[in-house]
Amino acid sequence: MYSTSEPVQDISDLTRKLCKVLMSCPTLALDTALNQTGIRVSPDLVENVLERFENAGMVAFRFFEWAEKQRSYSHSIRAYHTTIESLAKIRQYQIMWDLVNAMKKKGMLNVETFCIIMRKYARAQKVEEAVYTFNIMEKYGISPNLAAFNGLLSALCKSKNVRKAQEIFDRTKDRFVPDSKTYSILLEGWGKAPNLPKAREIFREMIDMGCNPDIVTYGIMVDILCKAGRVDEAVEVVKDMDSNSCRPTSFIYSVLVHTYGVEHRIEDAIDTFLEMERNGVKADVVVYNALVGAFCKVNKFKNAYRVLNEMERKGVTPNSRTYNILISSLIGHEQSDEAYSVFRRMIKSCQPDADTYTMMIKMFCERNELERALKIWRYMKLKRFVPSMHTFQVLINGLCEKGNVTKACVLLEDMIQKGIRPSGVTFGKLRQLLIKEGREDVLKFLQEKMNLLVKEPLYN
Repeated sequence: MYSTSEPVQDISDLTRKLCKVLMSCPTLALDTALNQTGIRVSPDLVENVLERFENAGMVAFRFFEWAEKQRSYSHSIRAYHTTIESLAKIRQYQIMWDLVNAMKKKGMLNVETFCIIMRKYARAQKVEEAVYTFNIMEKYGISPNLAAFNGLLSALCKSKNVRKAQEIFDRTKDRFVPDSKTYSILLEGWGKAPNLPKAREIFREMIDMGCNPDIVTYGIMVDILCKAGRVDEAVEVVKDMDSNSCRPTSFIYSVLVHTYGVEHRIEDAIDTFLEMERNGVKADVVVYNALVGAFCKVNKFKNAYRVLNEMERKGVTPNSRTYNILISSLIGHEQSDEAYSVFRRMIKSCQPDADTYTMMIKMFCERNELERALKIWRYMKLKRFVPSMHTFQVLINGLCEKGNVTKACVLLEDMIQKGIRPSGVTFGKLRQLLIKEGREDVLKFLQEKMNLLVKEPLYN
């Protein structure tokens, strides 16, 4: 067996080989194809592959099942958690709970397991199921603690169910002594609502309860004020931080720079960035991204490129977000050729993400340059990047618009094969075209495939 201490390159090569099999082999023949690789798996290797297929839940699960059968191998907690997340994304809840039961038998369950499930249920707007998951923890031998309580509140707030979170907090706060993280979660939830008066109320309650705001709380408050259009008030909060021995972070400066950019106050954005450097706070990729975005907002793309060059000169590696900001802004200003140039520059320094591929494919589809869209798709596949639901749908819709039904059907089948359920709109477009062309047999075949992805029951 390969040990976890072997060179990273070896793990990377093995990961690529397994990913190639998973992406090219039909599900029914998957076990045989994986066996024929002769690769003996390790925890690191399995975790790497599962993370690569986080957007293809059923493929990830099939690999998970195969790995479990391999000699001298046992799944890590991380492998279970990654697979649970992948299954929850495609709403395969029954299989998800089966894995939870398997973890229980092996004594591997922990608070994070249930926090993951709560987050996924909340994201799918299954609020009662998220609360149920918290309430059922003790049945699985895990005592709910403050971390679990915070996990539930965070899941609800991030899914725009802050009122439910507040209701649970008010009803349960005597059971758990709230900490700064608890209040920060609620503060952020009301900020996103948006409800500035309620956010202020939570902030005051936190202080009244003797719980001092920390750097995270201040960051959230600054963000809330900025999003409410009160950037000048946010600046005053930053100034007040010193009295509580809290030094503003690069994140807080990035929020201010971004907000000035949104308000087209580019001089203030630049001044804030320079003030940050004067205060000895080192610029990271997040604040640089905010500055790139600020220049893009006022159509100063040359300045944005200068920032990009400065990042590279100072050893701050641009990430996919950096390039996505530029690409999105260029597309928005109908500078498609320039956007493609940025994409080509991007692939030399960092890996594109799902948003990058989706933007580029959509751009070429809207320009009726389908072959270039397909070229991006082929490059993405070459890089073993598993497309997201949105990436699939953008290209399928583009193919439908051009009447390329056959290719659209192939992509839809590939999408379903990876356990990704297409939206009703996308499937409806293809359905109309197939009926129009008298290809009911193909439609029936795809519908049968779709039926295999029907949502499972919620619980055991």
